Amino acid sequence: MQTVLIVVHLLIVVALIAVVLLQRSEGGALGMGGGGGGFFTGRGQANALTRATAILATLFFITSLALTILASYTHSRKSIFESPVAPAPASEQPNGAAPGEGTVLDQLKKMEKSAPPAPPAPEPVPAPPRSQ
Repeated sequence: MQTVLIVVHLLIVVALIAVVLLQRSEGGALGMGGGGGGFFTGRGQANALTRATAILATLFFITSLALTILASYTHSRKSIFESPVAPAPASEQPNGAAPGEGTVLDQLKKMEKSAPPAPPAPEPVPAPPRSQ
């Protein structure tokens, strides 16, 4: 289902890009040309392309929302920080922490509490006296 929706979404994106590029710009430099005797008059062409852009934009938003909703149903975990950490070998355990104790954030908080305090900053060196 998700694959079909992605393909439809991509087709809508390509069609939307094509319709936007076909529209006449303010100066008329990139448009299809407004010559008489064609199938569309200048105004009819603009109305049809504007309507097609609106329809394709609406379909784009609908498929985008549908893909987001579909992805939220198939997504099992919200964040890597909420998942339990795989136990590391005993030699790699920081500060003797037992494997599987909470999430990554819990373990980081424990490590921060048990870390030694930072060394004091060195005293500033006095500036040499100026000669006059």
